[in-house]
Amino acid sequence: MIRPPAVAGKFYPDDPKDLAALVQQYTREPNQHEKLHAKACLVPHAGYVYSGHVAGAVFSRIVLVKRIIILGVRHYPRGEPLAILSAGKWRTPLGDAPIAEDLARRVGAACPALREDQIAHRNEHSLEVQLPFLQALEPHFTFVPIAVGTIRFPELVNVGEGLARVLAESGEDILVVTSSDMNHYEDDERTRWKDRQAIDRMLSVDAAGLYEVCRKESISMCGLGPTVVMLTALQKLGVEQGELVKYATSADIAGDRERVVGYAGMLFA
Repeated sequence: MIRPPAVAGKFYPDDPKDLAALVQQYTREPNQHEKLHAKACLVPHAGYVYSGHVAGAVFSRIVLVKRIIILGVRHYPRGEPLAILSAGKWRTPLGDAPIAEDLARRVGAACPALREDQIAHRNEHSLEVQLPFLQALEPHFTFVPIAVGTIRFPELVNVGEGLARVLAESGEDILVVTSSDMNHYEDDERTRWKDRQAIDRMLSVDAAGLYEVCRKESISMCGLGPTVVMLTALQKLGVEQGELVKYATSADIAGDRERVVGYAGMLFA
């Protein structure tokens, strides 16, 4: 099964040379830090013009490995609320990214709530926009795509705990890439304040705290579900803190400060 690109030419260039050049631009920012062997990272998934520089700052800070699990959002109503694909390839203008079939089977066995489902992934951009970065920086990677369309806390915790078991028992390096934008469509000042509340909980690797503050303060973080899954897994693995690599809002690019989206890039080592 080949999953064709859904947002090439919209969220990122559909010309391979233009796309490769843009990824290179976003990942060659001056960096005074050594690259880290991270267990997980959080990256945004808006169009590259708005959030590519944030994602690039994260990917250029970590040592990319050949086995990756991508936790994305199911933005659209169709499909399973917890959807995995265990075979095939995802196509982008830079080529085909193969699914890590053996790892996907282990994840599926450890997380029985996940369902095999192409529909949830067919038009979803949150996972797809990460692939060109990974293809450019680690061409031989394989990955497991998971789309999360629920924010039911117990279900998210169960998946996170299962994922932690897979990561703990694996004898190989596996990176969890989690895809989320932050608060949506409020003014820049309010968005930055709200996002700071969520970021503080993520820095503390506090899955329950993130869930509660997003509900209490009405923080429209679209990737709350996959982020709770990630933080739950990290808690089980003994990770106690994260690092904010870069934060921005769409106002930094578009100039409109009345209706913005926030973007956070984070890593967890």
